[in-house]
Amino acid sequence: MLGALLFLLLQIPSGPNAGPLSGSGLSVRITSPLGRSGVAGSVRIVAQIHNTDGSNPGPARFFIDGKLFGTVDAPPYAVDWTDDNPFERREIAVAASDAIGREVRDTVVLDPFDIVEESEITSVLVEASVQDKDGHFVQNVPQSAFTVLEDGVPQPLDLARHEPVGATFALLIDSSRSMSRRMDFVQRTAATLADYMTPLDRLIVAPFTKNLLPLTGPTDDRRTVSEAISAMHFDGGTAIFDSLVSLSRKLRDSNSRRAIILITDGYDENSTASADDTLAALKDAQVTVYVVAVGGVAGISLKGEQMLRRIADETGGRMFLPATQEQLQLVHTALAADVQNRYLLTYTPGNQKKDGKWRSIAVDCAVTGSHVKARSGYFAPKPSPIRGSIEFTAMDMEGKYLEVSTDDLEIYEDGVPQQIDMFQEATQPVSIILALDASGSMKKHEPDVIAAAHAFTATLRPEDELAVVLFSDKSTFAHDLSTDRNMTREAIDEYKASGGTALYDAVGDALVRLKRSDRRRVVVVMTDGRDEDNPGTGPGSVRKLPEVFDLIKETGAAVFPIGLGSKVDTAVLQQFADLSGGRALLSPDVSQLAQEFQNVLEDLRRRYMVAYTSTNTDHDGKWRNVDIKITSAPNVRVRSTAGYTAPAK
Repeated sequence: MLGALLFLLLQIPSGPNAGPLSGSGLSVRITSPLGRSGVAGSVRIVAQIHNTDGSNPGPARFFIDGKLFGTVDAPPYAVDWTDDNPFERREIAVAASDAIGREVRDTVVLDPFDIVEESEITSVLVEASVQDKDGHFVQNVPQSAFTVLEDGVPQPLDLARHEPVGATFALLIDSSRSMSRRMDFVQRTAATLADYMTPLDRLIVAPFTKNLLPLTGPTDDRRTVSEAISAMHFDGGTAIFDSLVSLSRKLRDSNSRRAIILITDGYDENSTASADDTLAALKDAQVTVYVVAVGGVAGISLKGEQMLRRIADETGGRMFLPATQEQLQLVHTALAADVQNRYLLTYTPGNQKKDGKWRSIAVDCAVTGSHVKARSGYFAPKPSPIRGSIEFTAMDMEGKYLEVSTDDLEIYEDGVPQQIDMFQEATQPVSIILALDASGSMKKHEPDVIAAAHAFTATLRPEDELAVVLFSDKSTFAHDLSTDRNMTREAIDEYKASGGTALYDAVGDALVRLKRSDRRRVVVVMTDGRDEDNPGTGPGSVRKLPEVFDLIKETGAAVFPIGLGSKVDTAVLQQFADLSGGRALLSPDVSQLAQEFQNVLEDLRRRYMVAYTSTNTDHDGKWRNVDIKITSAPNVRVRSTAGYTAPAK
């Protein structure tokens, strides 16, 4: 088991009125589910309702998040419900009323499932069963008698113990038509397992045919398990591998030991998953599989037996093939004993690399004549996923904005196609820094700049932040990011032109400030010249141009340069726009300034956001080139951020 060796014991949630109501013999208790997995799916909600006088309690009312979901008039009190979003908190309640109308209610809260993307191989847990030559369990084996190898390398044991630890047992029951004759056997198996369960254990009933059917549990209530099996309908085909894969995904995030007990009498007729696919899923979830093959009308084929035995062996479980009724009776006790008689070995692997690769485990015991059964290995944690998020616009050759959908898009990272996870219009709030050239050459245009900047400010959405930078001999923040438009109006009114043109410093300072913003990031920079000092004999900025390019890559901000007149450095302004996914707006004179400001806002309203999980999981801190293509129309120009920098280790 990966991660720190912490066993988070499942508590049995119980509402304040779960027990008998004072003065009444009525009691209500929800017995399934008592927890949740991180996978959406169908779940049976089960309640046990009793009257001390033995009378029928009457209808039970099932509620989801306070809304009536269904009513059941008589036992078994159960409804099927789809837990469609395990990342949201849900509250399940069941209520019943006594003869004089007093309500008794029990409530279970299903907390949101948490995803932890970062994981470490701080400790590995191995369950080992030690048996002598006669198949009897060997007790009291000391830690010093165990040897563990990972990929052939000896690993010092942190701990070896033989004591109970909470387990989740999932009864994966073949519900095909022929299994109806085995109902008594399945019931006895479940009852025997329930007898062996500790207060820390939970049981899940998972029927399947061509796919996994609604689950009952996890529960600690024997009657709930028995009723769930009795309620099964036996019909249809059999998909053993597919069902094992589905169930392993539901169990993989359980905080306890995990075991699947597969009870089947048939062939795998309908699975799309292969045996290798199934083993990979089971190993990834660190599930031990016990197979009980109760031969059906045609028996178990040799090939089927080999596949099922392989699954049991490679996950550290056992396979049972009872051929007679007497042998069938022995399976119950042997199965439960094997599940419980396990040594828990933990070690901290020397190889702590997070590469998602398979690590083989071999366990040996120095007790003479003994042999050890344990899982054959585990998958190291995968590197945390790297998400690419790109903002873009699409225009035709006439400069008209195009409406696109995810079906129109192809996205490539360093030439490799990527699968789009998210696509939407970019409507989130924006942090905009307006950088205004206040060099001496702008002196005669002061009224036009002030008027155009005021018009730009007035058109912004109330939720968008704005800051103003004025640059001449140096770059200065007139005010920081804010939604207070009065601050902006006062700063614009103070605009005075004189001195040189510290263009690179202004754009660089704006980008540095935007690094601290969690919104969409935009720089709008207006200038009528190039980066130069006041005499025009040298650079006006302390920053160098490559440093500004690096900041554009680092922040992912879109830069919109507005160049006025014929003396602007067109090539540099175009580079700012191309690298950032912004747009360079070049006008012959200041008379077009107000319109160019409005063009920036129009562009921001026409942008889309696309995100994907990169196929390149290397946390190498390197630049990744991203290319977005529109497949639905020819001659389309896509403007987007040129890429992003991958996170470093």
